[in-house]
Amino acid sequence: MLSLKSKYRTHTCGELNISNVGEVVTLSGWVHRKRDHGSLLFVDLRDNYGITQCVFDGGDENLEKIRPESVVQITGRVVAREVEAINDKIPTGHIEIQASASDVKILTNSEVLPFQVFGDEETSEELRYKYRFLDLRREKLHHSILMRNKMMKWLRDKMWDLGFSEFQTPLLTADSPEGARSFLVPSRLHHGKFYALPQAPQMFKQLLQVSGFDRYFQIAPCFRDEDLRADRLLEFYQLDMEMSFVDVSDIQAVGEEIMPEMVKTFAPDANVYLAIPHISYDDAMLKYGCDKPDLRNPILISDVTEIFRGSEFGIFANAIENGSVVRAVPAPNTADRPRSWYDKLVEYAVKELGLGGLGYIIFADEAKGPVAKKLDTARIEKLHEIAGDNSSLFFICDNVENAARAAGKLRNKLGADLGLVNPRDFAFCWVDNFPFFEPDEDRAGAPKFTHNPFSYPIVDSVEELSTRDPFSIKAAQFDMVLNGLEICSGGLRNYNPEIMKKCFEIAGYPLEAVEKNFSGLYTAFQYGAPPHGGCAFGIERVVSEILGNGDSVREIVAFPANQRGQDLLMGSPNDVSEQQLRDVHIQIRKKN
Repeated sequence: MLSLKSKYRTHTCGELNISNVGEVVTLSGWVHRKRDHGSLLFVDLRDNYGITQCVFDGGDENLEKIRPESVVQITGRVVAREVEAINDKIPTGHIEIQASASDVKILTNSEVLPFQVFGDEETSEELRYKYRFLDLRREKLHHSILMRNKMMKWLRDKMWDLGFSEFQTPLLTADSPEGARSFLVPSRLHHGKFYALPQAPQMFKQLLQVSGFDRYFQIAPCFRDEDLRADRLLEFYQLDMEMSFVDVSDIQAVGEEIMPEMVKTFAPDANVYLAIPHISYDDAMLKYGCDKPDLRNPILISDVTEIFRGSEFGIFANAIENGSVVRAVPAPNTADRPRSWYDKLVEYAVKELGLGGLGYIIFADEAKGPVAKKLDTARIEKLHEIAGDNSSLFFICDNVENAARAAGKLRNKLGADLGLVNPRDFAFCWVDNFPFFEPDEDRAGAPKFTHNPFSYPIVDSVEELSTRDPFSIKAAQFDMVLNGLEICSGGLRNYNPEIMKKCFEIAGYPLEAVEKNFSGLYTAFQYGAPPHGGCAFGIERVVSEILGNGDSVREIVAFPANQRGQDLLMGSPNDVSEQQLRDVHIQIRKKN
């Protein structure tokens, strides 16, 4: 490592300790905090590496005028703190710098701050993003950005150790229908034509496999013009990888090698579940109500349609005859909860889940509740086995899709409300065998790709692909899920030109559209393509979860856009001159 010494400092603000007592040192940094004790003035000096306390005699007007966050240079002698003044919370807490006012040089003065950098003062997102350079000085955010930096190095080193080669792929490329909306860049040299920023390096990494590069990776920037939410950004990074001559298990083995170890390395207090189970998409939707289950929550959803079929509970029995299903969500050890607790859950089901109500049975000494009164002993006993003793069982009756969605959200709420989820537990799983096609509501229910169009269908031939019900075909596609977050998506790629053409045909793309939108990849596949596959891990989601930031991925991004896609610091998106528009052959139409 290069020396950090310069004409501005002999040491950083984070390295001095008791072994330096007696030395004369020079430090430079930001005035983190001042404390005027009358006869003494304490200044906490901060840089990227830590904080050092400096002590001056009180009463000097020039020192008192220095505002917080001004940048100063201080020369003084290292002394040991009095025992009662020791601060074990920081590495420099056993020493302080004794200096005089004449030993202080103001390098730059700060204006009055729009919000405090010191402490945890609540500040609006708008103000924080407008003065992001100040926000980044705050201890927690500064630490998070540095930790992300360390994780990126760790990932790169790990991928190299595993035998992967690092590549860079173009940022100005062709637009292609990959699911999301692309950011477009007009061409100055080619009138009326546009580049697109990559939603992912999907086709380039496949082309590298066709080019014979056996193991590819990059930490790739990706751009998607989507509606924003807490866990979604307009631009983000992913650990992108692709491999030749592999099966699904070979790709997943890389994820299992990397992710648990990364959590243990950067969250040593975490409890990482050793097992990484495989859950089919169908089972995930049934048992967890979503395709990204949080396995820290022990609650499992059950299908109880047959138990209610033909029962005296007419609301459910009649709905079942009309095609509805019934899902049961248990709430362990809740039989002693007051009526108000159940009323609040019913209100949640109506207002948040859009249900007409929420039926339930309480299994105390006996089965209680309106639903129980309408069921015979045999049916109640079957439901009791699902719920367990001293528990409640909630019921959702709707079509398959709505019942799964509502039951999944209720499961998550019960897990959180009952304290069943430990935030420092880390539970991974694989969700496999996604449907290859799903109904497209915009095309009267015709098939469309569920994931990206480059996945390989689990079929043995073009003939099977042509004759089977498209909605029964599964994809060699998987997600890796961590604590209810989708952190990775991947699978085997469709490298066979004939199967590729047939898949696009089923999804409503004629051959001409395939050749136009995917010309480079389609052409390459005519010249010998190896079986290959890969995946990509969402950097922001992984780092955010390890650091305990939850859904707020913006807290580990140095300069994020706000939830309206605006960079308040740099003022983007912004207007450009008429000449700039002419250069790229663009004319702005007034919005109606």
